[in-house]
Amino acid sequence: MGILSLITGKPGASGFGSGSTAEQVTEGISAAGLTVLVTGGSSGIGLETSRVFALRGAHVIIAARNTEAASEARKRIMEIHPVARVDVLKLDLSSLKSVRAFADQFNSMNLPLNILINNAGVMFCPFQLSEDEVEMQFATNHLGHFLLTNLLLDNMKTTAKSTGIEGRIVNLSSVAHLHTYPKGILFDQLNDKKIYNDKMAYGQSKLANILHAKELSRRLKEEGANITVNCVHPGLIMTNLMRHSFALMSDSSCHLLVLEECTPGSYLFLALTKFLILTMTQHLPYKELRVFFLQGAATTCYVGLNPQLKGMTGKYFADCNEEKTSAHAKSDALAKQLWEFSEELIRSAK
Repeated sequence: MGILSLITGKPGASGFGSGSTAEQVTEGISAAGLTVLVTGGSSGIGLETSRVFALRGAHVIIAARNTEAASEARKRIMEIHPVARVDVLKLDLSSLKSVRAFADQFNSMNLPLNILINNAGVMFCPFQLSEDEVEMQFATNHLGHFLLTNLLLDNMKTTAKSTGIEGRIVNLSSVAHLHTYPKGILFDQLNDKKIYNDKMAYGQSKLANILHAKELSRRLKEEGANITVNCVHPGLIMTNLMRHSFALMSDSSCHLLVLEECTPGSYLFLALTKFLILTMTQHLPYKELRVFFLQGAATTCYVGLNPQLKGMTGKYFADCNEEKTSAHAKSDALAKQLWEFSEELIRSAK
């Protein structure tokens, strides 16, 4: 998409754009009879995603670390859509033990699983290790979702085969995948506090989301499973992810989230976006900034439910249209290496 389209919200090839809402991209599409699992579905983009899937008739499972907040989110959805079917389950993606417990609980419920939205995440955390001794952003944003997806995959395969309905997995990535360490993934220095950079570590985890989708897509296609796997960038918006830092917009070390892989056009767009946001929000305290979750959830809902994408897999979307990725994100070798590395981390944590 061109810079003007991104700024103005002009629709792209899909018929939708940055100004489209989650309801608009799913208008007239029924999710009745489908079960959708949304991690981090209790706030922000995840909440709007959960609400819209419930609006379209899906049985929505909100998986969240804070079940009190998730229950409140469920209550809000039910107030808007009284006939919605929404359940809450506890899931802490920074803990592999919690991920296994969640998967056991979900699978014991004998529910089908049509759509998995890997939405939850943390952003710009100060350096810390998870209980499994893995850098926190990588552990939460990638490794927890990697294990969760693997543990739910048999259910999704069975559901897709028995119903004939295509299963869909959506990983929430970010344009921040462009701003990572020079090697892409620090396989040998993942937990090295001396070289840790919160922004690059976040970008690394978002790159991992794309590489995970890429390799899983290849594997599922190879075995003939009726499941697609895609990634989305939800948009440049403020959410609870940013509770650790407002540096995305104000810290010059962010370098506009641009590496050499960016095109001149995307560099210009990011520069303009940063300038506009700084100008409009420089006098506002963080708590008064407003978030457009309706648009933020649009790409997730589009990729998760819209029939335009039937059979499309291993792709990356932004503003409801397919987008280009970094050179690292295109690497089949890096995707395979990440898969094997992730499996080893999980084995080591047992």
